[in-house]
Amino acid sequence: MKDWMKFVVLGVLSIAFGVFVLGAPVVASLAVTSLTGILLLVIGGLQVVGGVSGEGFFNKAFAILLGLVMVFLGWSFLANPLEGTISLALMVMLLLAVSGVVRLILAWRMRQTSYFLPMLISGAASVFLAGYIWANFATASVSILGIMLGVELLFNGFGLFVLGLFMRKLPAVK
Repeated sequence: MKDWMKFVVLGVLSIAFGVFVLGAPVVASLAVTSLTGILLLVIGGLQVVGGVSGEGFFNKAFAILLGLVMVFLGWSFLANPLEGTISLALMVMLLLAVSGVVRLILAWRMRQTSYFLPMLISGAASVFLAGYIWANFATASVSILGIMLGVELLFNGFGLFVLGLFMRKLPAVK
């Protein structure tokens, strides 16, 4: 299979998975939470092992403590996936709000340049999304992670598909 065709196939698969995820955003949100829990468990365990072999009392203690916190969070996400999904949705909402406010401040500082309007729109959109999640937190919290994953898979798929088509038009490299 030619390289360009691989990107086209990956793009189509990513689009298909994006549509599938958007069809069941709550299930996808729970899957994201479970995957986060597994990764936190593994990384936390490795952090504890690395901390034991570290040098210096405070370095060891800090590394082990941080690893134990990650293991606890991972276990908590796996044992209570719905609560983990809600806490991750709250974190996403806070990140959207803070990053949006920062971009609005940056836009204000760029008001004399051509970058003002794109930065203003970007910041306002993030603040709007955070406000929407906050206003509808009871319903949005269990599906927002799945919706964001589905949208990302769609955009990623379209990008890969277009990249494959672009690569098809390039002259062959020998």
